[in-house]
Parts: sequence; C-alpha cells; structure tokens
Amino acid sequence: MAADKDNDANICLIEDFRPRLRKLIEVEFVLDHLNFLDNDNKDLIRTKARKESNLKAVDLLIDTIIRIRPLPNGWFREFVDALSAGGCKHAATYVEDSPPCPALEAENDNCVRLIELLSPSLLEMKTTDVCWDCFSKDILTAEDREIILAECQNRGNMGGARELLRRIVRFPPGWFSIFLKALQNTEHKNLFKELTGESPGDNLIDLYSGTEEPMENGTPENSLDLSTSGCIAAAAESPPKDVIVLRDYQMDVARPALEGKNIIICLPTGSGKTRVAVYITKEHLDSRRKEGRPGKVVVLVNKVPLVEQHYSTEFWKFLKNKYKVERVSGDSQLKISFTDIVQKNDIVICTAQILENYLERAHSGDDDGIKLSDLSLIVIDECHHTQKGGVYNHIMIRYLKQKHKNAKLKKEQKDTVDIPQILGLTASPGVGGAKKIEKAEEHILRICANLDAYKIMTGNLGENKKEPHKKIATAEERKEDPFGDVIKGIMNAIHVHAELNPTCDLGTQNYEQWVVQKEQNAAKEENQKVRVCAEHLRQYNEALYLGKTIRMWDAFSFLDKYFDEELKKKVAPEDEEISGSLFFTAFFKIYFFADSKVKLQELAKLPQYENNSLAKLRTKILHEFTSREKARGIIFTKTRRSAIALAQWVQENSKFEEVGVKACHVIGGGGQSVVKPMTAAEQRDVLNKFQNAEVNLLIATTVAEEGLDIAACNFVIRYELVTNEIAMIQARGRGRAEDSSYTLVAGEGSGVAERESVNEYREKMMSKAIDKVKKLDQDEYEKRIKEFQIQAIMEERVRTTKKKQKGMKKESPSKVKFSCRSCNKPVCSGEDVEIIENMHRVNVTPQFKELFIQRENTSLVKRLLDYETNGFIACKDCGQRWGSMMLYRGIECPCLHVKNFLVTYDEKKKNINKWSELGIQLPAFDYAEHARSVAESSEDEQSM
Repeated sequence: MAADKDNDANICLIEDFRPRLRKLIEVEFVLDHLNFLDNDNKDLIRTKARKESNLKAVDLLIDTIIRIRPLPNGWFREFVDALSAGGCKHAATYVEDSPPCPALEAENDNCVRLIELLSPSLLEMKTTDVCWDCFSKDILTAEDREIILAECQNRGNMGGARELLRRIVRFPPGWFSIFLKALQNTEHKNLFKELTGESPGDNLIDLYSGTEEPMENGTPENSLDLSTSGCIAAAAESPPKDVIVLRDYQMDVARPALEGKNIIICLPTGSGKTRVAVYITKEHLDSRRKEGRPGKVVVLVNKVPLVEQHYSTEFWKFLKNKYKVERVSGDSQLKISFTDIVQKNDIVICTAQILENYLERAHSGDDDGIKLSDLSLIVIDECHHTQKGGVYNHIMIRYLKQKHKNAKLKKEQKDTVDIPQILGLTASPGVGGAKKIEKAEEHILRICANLDAYKIMTGNLGENKKEPHKKIATAEERKEDPFGDVIKGIMNAIHVHAELNPTCDLGTQNYEQWVVQKEQNAAKEENQKVRVCAEHLRQYNEALYLGKTIRMWDAFSFLDKYFDEELKKKVAPEDEEISGSLFFTAFFKIYFFADSKVKLQELAKLPQYENNSLAKLRTKILHEFTSREKARGIIFTKTRRSAIALAQWVQENSKFEEVGVKACHVIGGGGQSVVKPMTAAEQRDVLNKFQNAEVNLLIATTVAEEGLDIAACNFVIRYELVTNEIAMIQARGRGRAEDSSYTLVAGEGSGVAERESVNEYREKMMSKAIDKVKKLDQDEYEKRIKEFQIQAIMEERVRTTKKKQKGMKKESPSKVKFSCRSCNKPVCSGEDVEIIENMHRVNVTPQFKELFIQRENTSLVKRLLDYETNGFIACKDCGQRWGSMMLYRGIECPCLHVKNFLVTYDEKKKNINKWSELGIQLPAFDYAEHARSVAESSEDEQSM
C-alpha cells in the first residue's frame, strides 16, 4: 500500500509539471534509457515524435507511464535517471520536486522568451563554432552536438541554428550566460549586444569572470538588470573556465584523430595546431575513461624551451582540472625516474630523446624502461623532423616494426601488442630538397609513412588566414671598405707566414670550410704553426662576415675580445700552475693585431664606411614604428653574435628610442656556439616581456622561427638570412597580426634574394605535392605508404646489422690514445674512459686529475635528471679546454669532449667531432665502485 501511495504521489507530481515537462523533455534521448517501457510503447512514442511533434510525443510518454499498472519497482528513480542521462537535467529537477525558486524560474522563462523573440537574428550565427563552444561548456550533450552538426550539413547553417536554440533552452538556469559567453568566444559581438544591450567586455557583472562584486540591496554593484530586457542575471551561473574552443577549420582537421586514426595536421604557424592537439588529447582520454581503458599521452618536442611552453600555456592550462599533466626535459630538476613520471601522470610533455632513451632501456630488458604499449597517444610536434637519423624517426621505426609484427601475429591468430595512436603537427613538411614535383610528392609520402598517417590534414582558414605583405629590400654593395681591407691584409700576412694559399675569397663560407680543413690537417700532422694560424684565420674571417652584416665596431670588439681571452687562457690564476708557453705571445705579435688595433678602432668609428644593409634595416625599422599605431616585430638573423650586436645597435641609437622601439635579443640554449647561450628561463622572460609589450622588437636567431609561442607580430624582417622553405614559411608565419609585413633585407650580390626565390618556388611545389597526396585514392595511398614503411624497416635492419658487426670488430679501448688538440701533450688512453648513461664519456683516474685545471663557468650551469655541470676543465700546459666537470649523483666526473682532442688509432692521427665516430666500445661507468673509492678516499683524508 505504501508503494502504491508513493506511485500515486509521483504520478500526480508528473501531471502537475506536465506543461513544463512538455518543453523540457527530448523523448528520443530519454527513451534510450527507459527500461520499464516495452519496445512497442517506445516505438509508438518515437513515431509520434517523428510524424507529429516532440510536444505530442512527450504527452504520449507521460500518458503511457500513467496507464501502466502495476508500475514496476524503481520505475520513478529510473525515469529521473533517464531524464538526466538523456540530456534533460532541468526536467529531472521538476520531477524530483526540486524546481528553481519562482523568481529564478520566471527569470529563466524570460531568457527563453528572449531567445524566441530574437531567433530571426540568432539564426545568422556561425552555428558550428557556437555548437562546439556550447558543447565544451556542457549546455549541449554529445547527441545534441551530432544532431545540430548533421542539420548544418543537411539543411544549412540556419537549420542547424534552429536546432541549437531549441536544445539549449532545455538546460537548467545558467545556460543563458554560458550561451552569451559562447557568442563572445566565437566573435558574434552584434548578437551579444542584441541580447544584452551591451558590448562584450563592458561591465557585465560576474556572468563570465566568476568573481563576486560587493552587493547592495541584494544586487551586484555593477550588474545589468536583465529583467528589464527580457531575462535576468540571477538566472545565470559562471561558465567553466579554460574550455577548449576550436574553429571550423581546426575541427575539420581534427576529425580523423577524434575517430582514433593517425594523422598529420599541417596548419600555418599561429593557426592553433597545439590547441587542436590539446582538444584531441582531452577527447582521447575522455573516451578511454568512458570505455574503462587506461589512457596515457606523451607529447614530444624537439627543443627544451617547448617543453615548458606546451606545458604551461596549453596542456596544463586546459587539462589540469581533469587530468594529471607533467613535463620533463634535460633542464628538469625532477629526481625521480622518467618511468615513474609516466606511470603517475596522464599526460607527459618531454623532449623526444628522453622517451627514446627509455624505450631503448625497455628493449634492452631494463625494468626501468618504457614500452610503446604503455602509451595510448603520442603527439609529435614539428613532425617534419621525422626523417632518417632523427630521434623522432628512431621512435617511429620502433612503432612501425611493432605494427608489422602485429599484422603477422593477427594472421597467425595470436595476441597482438597495443601500439599508440600517432598525431603529428607541422607548419610545413618541406620538399626535402626536391627539384621536381614527383620527388616533392615522394618526400611528403615518406613523412606520412614514417608517421603511419592515415591522412595529412590541411585546413581552409578562410577569413582566419592572415598572409603578410612581402617585400625585398636590396642594399647596394659598399664602395669602400677600409676596415675590411686592414683585416684582409693581416690574413694575407698570415697566409705568407704559414705558406697557405687559399683558393676562395676571404670573408666567405667557402673560405671558412677551407681554413677548417687546414686546421684539422695541421692538428693531425702536429704542425703547431699552421694549426694556430688557421685557428686565427677563422676568427678574422668571422670578423669580415660581421663587418658585412652588423657594425664595424661589433667586428672589432669581437676580435679584441677573442685575442684578449686567448692571452688569458694561456695564463693561469695565481693558485694554478701552468707550464706556460711564450709561443702564443710571440705569434700574436708577429701577426699584427696589436699593431693594427688602433687603426681598426679608428675605422670602426667612421659611419661613412658602414655597410648599406644596416642602413636599409634602420630605414625599415623606423618606417614600421612611425607608420603603425602599435608596432610589434621580429628580426631574424643568422648568428647569436649578430642577434646580440643588432639588439645593442638598436638600444644605443637615439632615433629608435624616439619612435618607441624597445628591443631585446632571444637566442638558442644549446652549447655548440662559443657565444653564451640563453637559458630556457631567460628565453621565457624575454618572450613574456614581448607578450606584455615591455619589448616590441625581438632580434632572434632561428630558435624563434620554429615552435616557440610568440605574440602576433605586424612585421617580420629576415636580415641577410635565407635557409630553406620550411624556415621561410615559419618565419613568415610569425607575422600574423592584421596588415602585417614580411621583409627580406639583402645585400646586392649576396645571393640571399635569389635563394629566397628558390624557397618561394619550393613552397608552391610543396603545396601542389600535398594536394596530390591528398587526392590519391586511399588504397593507392596506403599501398605507397606501406612500401616506404617496409623500405624504412629494411634499411633500419641493415644499419643495425652493420652496427653489430662493427661492434664485434671493435678493438680494445687501450689501442686508442688521446692527446691535447692544442699542444699535443699525451692525455690518456681509451681504457681510462668510461661512459655514463650511454652519453657522457668521463675519465675519473687519479693520473688524469693531475693533467688539467678546473674553472667555474656559471653561464654553463645545467641541472639534469641525475647530474649537473657547472665548470670546465682545461689543459694545464696550454689552457685548451678539454670538457666539463660533471657532478653525477654526488661524484665529480671530468667529462671529455672528443672534439678537443687529437685521437691516435692504429698509429693514425684523427680529428673526431663526435664520440659515435670512434669505433671502440667503452666500458660503462661503475657508480658503486667509484662511490666506494670516493668514500674510502674521504675517510683516509679525515684520518690524516
């Protein structure tokens, strides 16, 4: 009897709210979750909805429920749950007898009426954009979204808009402010103003900010009284923050990935590739969570600064509330295993080499490794680097091998091994040096094969595409160059002294290559005179190049600093003993720099002899900052030294200051250059200042062309710099503000403008090649992809076999001898050298410790996962740097850089730049043994 009374009360409740429920229930979705109704009744209700209307179908649903006798146990709870599951949560609140208060209900009704009144205008919205934004804010269900998008496709934009408006009003109070936010996000300012009477950004209470203002008489101090215009702020709730909204073209390129397919997304710089990747990552993890399967995403980048950038501005920002996000790079100070980091987090952003190292550990049987099967999605940033020899390709070769093994296992009806989904991101895959369209197409297909891409996706940006105006500013050749003539005179005197006969013009790249070869040959032959002469000639050649691109004063300062440091390098601090040589000082005096210093200094101060390219650059910068209300630009240059010098030139010029130029340089963080690198923190600091307009002119090396998130610029200048078509496209893409310009400043006869034309031709060829690949029949595409994949696997097998054979033939390390590259002093043999983590070659023998001096170099402080470096080691006799002092898990380990040594093998002297070129197998560093030795040594010292 009690159950019957409850049933009667619940039925009365449903009857009482029938008028409200008719508007709020969508029967099609609710019926899917109602199990106490038989299929015949469900079919009748669905037919009523399809042939007549949803309102009449709701009436039939309620009538059917009322007629059922006896009602099964739990029917009422099931009905409420079905309403919620079917996207009718507002209806569920009424059925549960917990409707909103009368005032809020009335105000919500006003909002619904306002939508109905203004629907003719609202039908003009960009429905797809608004739909995705509303879905991301949970005022549309997944079913709603699919129906609206289908309506757009079948009946056009207005048909989809009608469906969207009909569905959002079914949600609980709060939907209206979220809808307003969606209009604001999708740039519907006019519709926003029509609904609210205000423009986006006016004092619109806490509808969007989620903050509460001081209240007087129960109303926020600066709120809109929306009740007077047909709706009210009290009916609104703050929308969720940090939602991901994609534009149409972004959603178009993402769709195959949302279906679980491997794709390459090719969109211009600044068009939101990373945001698309974040969205795909979220959807991927959401879907796996719903299916009860574990999800693990690794985002791979090729530069250390990109790790922090992708973490803080994209993945962590948008996904932190739902998933665990972490980042790891060579600069990370995490003292736990990378494997643990992957296990404890849902998303890990890291440099590719770290993942490759741990994949190799697992392959070698190490328990502390990572397997591809541990991951469900790999995002590869700047994926055009997935080519032979690159770390991306090493990872993908592992993937391709497992994929083809799986195909074999499937044929044998055996269990396969899970492999992750792959998502590649690039602004430009390039043409790989191709001269013909066929070769360019082959290049694109190889990248697709390497990434196992189902398709390469390019988007039609439409009105979102911002192409800068392109110009080439050619500077006349300098008529007189007395500064350069003095330097050439010194170089020719050195040629005579060392009996060298150059075969190319001084100050060119060809001369640089020639003199490097001479220096290497002299080192092998232990010809100190020629080796040191060649070393100095390289510096003079660099000064000639600097004099052609930046100020003569910068070129002079470079030479002055170089020779000053060379002298200091040969002289030790007071507490260090070096058996010094007077050779360098005598050599220095012979070759005239001291005698020519005053003359060079005077010439460097004469503006009439400055290069004309610099004058063109000055004119261009002044034009940009005087013709624009808010100018913001980037100058790309070739070397770190020229970037720093150009920044100083701008900062020291009062003309630039008068027009509001605030310049700063940003350069790379690698240690290959003699110029002090920028740390990731320093790069971020400069880019933040640029973002906040504290700096409005960046002068950068190519580090800023690819990947780094830089605020939109309205002008880009490439100064005496041309590389390849990929770099050109990426540099140009930095100019993505309205009415932006892209200028190439080039010296007459330098060949820079001509190479730019070649890159433009390659860019067009690349676009045609991508179109041809996209138009391929899918079967033909997959056939060609498979051929390239099998070829890549076979080539890898051949390389692995050769490597193993080479390893078997490797001689004993004792047969290799190392001597100082500068003074030829014997240093050690290969048997003294050990290897840490397959990367760092160290010599911790007591004998070696007596041969070098150690100096701190704070500019090179690096903290990595298990070790840090904060100093360098140098030859006691001549001051030649040998490497760095590394602290590995508490043990000081002198780390050798092989390029600083002359290597003798089989009585043949060799110049080796990389350890991988040396055909010997070095023993692994025995940490336990050395730690015990260090401990014993410390005890002995304490007992003395």
